Amino acid sequence: MSQDVEAICERSGAAGLIVLNRPAALNALTLGMVRAMREALDAWAADPAVTRIVVTGAGEKAFCAGGDIRRLYEAGRAGRREEALTFWREEYELNALIRRYPKPYVALVDGIVMGGGVGVSLHGSHRVAGERYLFAMPEVGIGFFPDVGATHALPRLPGRTGVYLALTGERVRAGDALALGLATHAAPSAAMPALREALIAGEPVDAVLARHAAAPEPGPVAGERAIIDRCFAADTVPAILARLDEAAAGGSDFAGKTAATIRAKSPTSLAIALEQMRLGAGLDFEEAMRTEFRVVSRIAEGVDFYEGVRAVIVDKDGAPRWRPDTLDGVSRADVEAYFAPLPGAELDLSAVGRS
Repeated sequence: MSQDVEAICERSGAAGLIVLNRPAALNALTLGMVRAMREALDAWAADPAVTRIVVTGAGEKAFCAGGDIRRLYEAGRAGRREEALTFWREEYELNALIRRYPKPYVALVDGIVMGGGVGVSLHGSHRVAGERYLFAMPEVGIGFFPDVGATHALPRLPGRTGVYLALTGERVRAGDALALGLATHAAPSAAMPALREALIAGEPVDAVLARHAAAPEPGPVAGERAIIDRCFAADTVPAILARLDEAAAGGSDFAGKTAATIRAKSPTSLAIALEQMRLGAGLDFEEAMRTEFRVVSRIAEGVDFYEGVRAVIVDKDGAPRWRPDTLDGVSRADVEAYFAPLPGAELDLSAVGRS
């Protein structure tokens, strides 16, 4: 297996095998990886010898920790916004291709799966969570927003759990992932190599996954569903915080910690994310992806994304200076402007996966 190829895409037995191969960078996605995956998936869709897709991440830490945010930050700061938008456009096209894929698409997720990693796993037909599985959509903490199809996926999780995940960026392990539907199966980490080999050998996908299935411990989200569903049903972020504060005053440590977590995030990103959850519940997948491209096009021209990446990833001082720095400073008109149609270059998914 070549160590200098960022995404290894090869036919192996009955499988189209994809290995995200940047373990030192937690397999963060680059434009080259997105393009390699797209080319391979397009070819395999028409290849009768390939009966399923298997996607894994190199190393033991991560399936894929997201897009290569630092590269996108550097491109934007250097005035190369079009370069960053090219990545997002092609990444979203890849997400749509995976969603429409005509063959079983099996993501073996035994490690960190965040941001862009969610985009190349969650929309496939089968998502297997290993013991090291760790899901999050933490974008509001860097002045960004939950993208790669989260506008469609998160509002469809049980109750208000999707809103909770979008506004907090909290991490979810295998037990909660299975309960919420983020994962379709769970398996012991030790079983992953045998599972992969059985899929390559051409055994029926569902039978393989059932044979290796495990029942992970229930996660903490399940135990807090009543508070999550009550608090995150509010219409605005301040109203959500007020309900959490009330629950905290009533003795809920979970509510108090959750409110503190939210208050550390970008006010603009929080308002965008809540609007995503409201709109996304009524959008089909294509409309949701088109909406996300509108938002990311505006964020690329803004301030908070670059400030958030600076504070968390570049300087690592943990002290972002958000603009505006309070929720009161984000107007309804400000939020709506992020979602307005683009003047020219809308995301067009009409031909993705349909050639």
